[in-house]
Amino acid sequence: MSGDTITKPHLLSCTPSRAARELGVKRGELDLAIHLGLIRTVPDEGSGARRVPRSEIDRVSSGLGFPESLVDRVRVVGTTEGADLIHVSPGRFTRLARLGLVAPVKWYLNRYRAVVWLYLAEELKQFAADGKNGPLLHDRRMPEGLRGMLDAGVDLRPRNWRGRHRGFLLRLAEHPWESAGALAAFLEPVQIAELVPDPYERSHVNRFRPGPPASGAPGSPSALIAERLMTADDPDEISLLRAELTAVLEEARERRPAPRPAAKRAPDPARQTRHLGVSQPVEPEPPRGLLSWLRRKAPRATTP
Repeated sequence: MSGDTITKPHLLSCTPSRAARELGVKRGELDLAIHLGLIRTVPDEGSGARRVPRSEIDRVSSGLGFPESLVDRVRVVGTTEGADLIHVSPGRFTRLARLGLVAPVKWYLNRYRAVVWLYLAEELKQFAADGKNGPLLHDRRMPEGLRGMLDAGVDLRPRNWRGRHRGFLLRLAEHPWESAGALAAFLEPVQIAELVPDPYERSHVNRFRPGPPASGAPGSPSALIAERLMTADDPDEISLLRAELTAVLEEARERRPAPRPAAKRAPDPARQTRHLGVSQPVEPEPPRGLLSWLRRKAPRATTP
């Protein structure tokens, strides 16, 4: 009997909420673990949402020091707590982040719609433990080159976050068109239109183009801020995205062309009239009846 039993897909995986409960972690902690590639997910063929395989739950829960080990790897801190963690002032921590020396992993908007950046505590500890970073942490003044960058207004926090988020979206991609959509998510529509001039291909790319991870109602101030953070604005970053998207599009076209409407055939008049129940036109028959008989009997004119 068991040999004839078909295992249902939902028995082999569960929703992220259920996975978080079974692992004994918060939903936000599980989401970040998935984002960082620490926990694998699979697509739900029915809804398109992501599910966590039960094999992953078994693997993670059997790890050394679980669940504290998982919680420590996804612990995030803000500027003040991060500064305390590496024993610097909040001002210096912010300067290090602006220079891209420590990279945020996520962000949110506070009540004043200000962007609050969050960092992995584990990465900050590793940064502080690296002896090469000692002068950046303890010297009274930043090196001259770095001071010049700060004076010029450099802020690499949005770009570094986009780099992390791009890696997350590309890991989720199941085929090249999804990868193209993930890359297009960081470009302005005018850039996408230039790189994908075919309207059917562009529509297919946009189908897989995700929006920002956090935003309000369309057109709201929160949504506009999220869209701005999601969109590349550095020339080097834009150039890299354009090159990657071009390469992925070539692969996508080779493997599976974008769908487009089927070509319409010219209608066949004969078939159309038969379908409508209309008879084909026929040649007129000779007149019948008395008039026709009189014409046949009328004397023919003779030639003198």
